[in-house]
Amino acid sequence: MGMTVSLAGKVALVTGGSRGIGRAVVERLTSDGARVVFTYHSAEAEATKLAEETGAEPVRCDQADLDTLPAIFAPVRDGLDILVNNAGIAFARPIAEITVDDFDRLLTINTKFPTFAIRTAIPLLRDGGRIINLSSINTALPSPGAGLYSASKAALEQITRVASRELGPRRITVNTVSPGATDTDMLRSVNTPEGLDRAVTFTALQRLGTPADVAAVIAFLAGPDAAWITGQNLHAGGGYVI
Repeated sequence: MGMTVSLAGKVALVTGGSRGIGRAVVERLTSDGARVVFTYHSAEAEATKLAEETGAEPVRCDQADLDTLPAIFAPVRDGLDILVNNAGIAFARPIAEITVDDFDRLLTINTKFPTFAIRTAIPLLRDGGRIINLSSINTALPSPGAGLYSASKAALEQITRVASRELGPRRITVNTVSPGATDTDMLRSVNTPEGLDRAVTFTALQRLGTPADVAAVIAFLAGPDAAWITGQNLHAGGGYVI
């Protein structure tokens, strides 16, 4: 028997696809048979290489600027089945030190842009489509310095839940995936080696996650077997939060 390609004929848009979890999502969705368009910001070489390896289509995007939204949806204007809002930024800043610019930048990139990406996607999504938003374990485990980051993701979680109600009549599911400690450039940029070691000890499965671990959960939500799951936040963290 041949391999079943679960997403054959589906069209997906993945934001922040050139590195980390987003890259793994592009690799997984293309291997599952989807046509994938993905965005990148500055990692042009990585984006080009990924496109060559997978056949996915890269589009440059700056999530700090909502005017870039039309360009990223142009390749899928004939119809979309899966939107993965993955792109985001993180930095640690105690509340006593945050600036207005910090707030505006983080909330725009992590919350405002994904929200308007959903709005832009709604008329393009076919009935039975999928929206998957990336959050963070930080919304369940508040930690010093993560105030703005946690707030940006918590807001997106609420948008997800409301969208699941609004789009449910069209059988469009809307879910959140919250990765745990996942071994990416972003994780290493905001944690010390000692912090990463601690994360492993906190994790029930006793290791850091890989981008492919998280991509597998996203692929499940994007696929036919997850049609009865909506409005949920799946913690893909190996038991970091239980």
